[in-house]
Amino acid sequence: MSFNKYFSLKSLIEAGKAVQDDLQVVTFDLFDTLVIRRVHDPDLVKLPVARFIATKAEADGIVVSPERVQLLRDEIESQHRAETGKQFDDHEACYPHFMKELLQHIFNRDDVDSLLHEVTEYEMFMESQMIVPRAELVAWLIELSDMGKRVFVVSDIYLPAENLRTLVERAGFLDCVEDVISSADTFLAKASGNAFPYLEKKYDLQKKGWLHVGDNPISDGLRPSEYGINAIILNDASEKQRKSITKRYLNYSKGLPFWRGRALQQLMQPHEGENIAKPALYREGYTFLAPIIGGFVQQIAEKCIAAGVKKIFFLSREGYTFKRFWEKAMPALYPQGGLPEIEYLYVSRMALAGASCAYQGLTRVNAHIAFLPPGNRDFRDICRIYKFDCGKFIPILERFGLRIDTCLSPMHDGYSPDHQVAFEQLLDDEAFQAEVKLQVRPSSEAMQRYFEDAGVFDHKQIAVVDIGWLGTIQRFLHEAIQHRTDCPRIFGYLLGATRGIEFPATPDNNLEGIIYDKHKFDMAGSTLLLAQDVFEEACRAPHATLNGYTLTDDGYELDFRQTDDSVGRAELEQDEYFAPLQQGLLDGAERYGAASSLLGYSLHDYKPWFNYLLVSKLAFPKAREVAAIRHKHHLDDFHGQHKLPKKSGAGKLTSLWQYPLFAIRFSPLLRTRLFIGHLRARIRE
Repeated sequence: MSFNKYFSLKSLIEAGKAVQDDLQVVTFDLFDTLVIRRVHDPDLVKLPVARFIATKAEADGIVVSPERVQLLRDEIESQHRAETGKQFDDHEACYPHFMKELLQHIFNRDDVDSLLHEVTEYEMFMESQMIVPRAELVAWLIELSDMGKRVFVVSDIYLPAENLRTLVERAGFLDCVEDVISSADTFLAKASGNAFPYLEKKYDLQKKGWLHVGDNPISDGLRPSEYGINAIILNDASEKQRKSITKRYLNYSKGLPFWRGRALQQLMQPHEGENIAKPALYREGYTFLAPIIGGFVQQIAEKCIAAGVKKIFFLSREGYTFKRFWEKAMPALYPQGGLPEIEYLYVSRMALAGASCAYQGLTRVNAHIAFLPPGNRDFRDICRIYKFDCGKFIPILERFGLRIDTCLSPMHDGYSPDHQVAFEQLLDDEAFQAEVKLQVRPSSEAMQRYFEDAGVFDHKQIAVVDIGWLGTIQRFLHEAIQHRTDCPRIFGYLLGATRGIEFPATPDNNLEGIIYDKHKFDMAGSTLLLAQDVFEEACRAPHATLNGYTLTDDGYELDFRQTDDSVGRAELEQDEYFAPLQQGLLDGAERYGAASSLLGYSLHDYKPWFNYLLVSKLAFPKAREVAAIRHKHHLDDFHGQHKLPKKSGAGKLTSLWQYPLFAIRFSPLLRTRLFIGHLRARIRE
């Protein structure tokens, strides 16, 4: 017998199908044949396992580095292979045997069965995350099975058949094979040729009508052909090229941090049957947003563990998506557990604004916040935001020479400094503040009841996670509960902290931007500010905005914004439009977790590459990217309906993402000019 070599999957399958009618038995190699690995070197999967064992040892008071764990594993595995070689032609090892000895050595005890199970489960998880079925070859395997052929999977590897079945099942074709065979169970491998007579005898096979398919010229080609079995070998040049690219990025990343993020994205890339046509928005979510959000939530986990935070609340509608991303990514990154509990908290600026006044009244800063949006003009806008009844304030306003429509924003016509002085005097008036507190006390009570049910007050310190930008939600939240003796210490984490208004940071209430923070000099990261709406729309939850909390006889109710008006319908349309973007983001979460776990890197390592992504995607995007990604409708309940006068400069375009597409397409220096202007503005801050 002889074997033939094929240089593409298509030609190999064609050759197999040409003879399949005469076949009774087909045996397939597993790795690099039926499945490929995302990494070029299968030993890389061992590295996160070594870190897992080192972490478990640390919890037992044993100090051992992951590097030491890996070295011990290699040494013990080599010893097992040498012992096997004294009795068998193949120097094979068996995973549960050498891994058990490794754990006994590190933990200095004999009873490690439970720990061995945990380690094995994680290693199988990481293996399954790193393998991708070769769709065309698996389809042929299924076709052979449907034709009644006897199909087997045979592998030379230290993993027993029990573990391989797990991988094959997760790859989706275990039901189509008669059995899975591993050299780790018998120490009879394909490499020596001893596996084939073993299979022949155990399964009562005949050499005639037996075809073996694999990728190794010796194990899968020469050895079966020497035994009288037909064999076909895949020598896939494109797969070798892919592996060489992966190897290059991983090697570059060891010395140059810039390439660590690129290596991350390489390991996240879809392959084989995963690599199918997707909408442009999906691709943006998967390749651009998923790595950045992944770095964001991974950094939050590290900070919370370091600070001893036991509970994280994801805030606002964007927090809903961050929580879902966390749930998909963290099993690979923290298999040892130890993560804080997580919960989604229904809050919004509009819901918390009024409650923040229940005990402290309306502060000057909070009154100023109401006039940050240029569409807000007078006291009516304050009442809309803070849920005040305007009519009850009219007599108080009149005492200070003010009306509900007196202009209080310097951006609008009719503004007078005298009005501002009178308004500040109003804020100092006890009667005014008493009315403020009286009106919002019910919503404050309802909010506190909801927070109690959510467990906000069950911990001495908590973390709250939001997208950004001023930290207004966290400001209002803390002000609404700071009067309580059980108010927890709050660690606030934002995707980006613009700090347009100074945040009232204290030891009990601090705030930090993770991807960008104005307090940290980061010119590249500041490009996040160019398209804030993109991140908000991409991460927005599928439920309506929370308007407030309503006190009821038996507790409280959450009051959501209606969705049947024109604004609500526009928002639903927006959600539907961005659904592929969000799906790509969430599909990338599990890939991020596995890739980052294998690499052993975190946000600090990825930040140089993320900066490149942010600058290229947000400051220098292609016109088609802007057309696809930028928002169509953007709801901001804080923003009023007043129009600014033309002389105010309202409507002046400051970001590329605000320009019409024809200008983006045909103005060659527009991107550079706007980016330089952005950098100058950041330097002046």
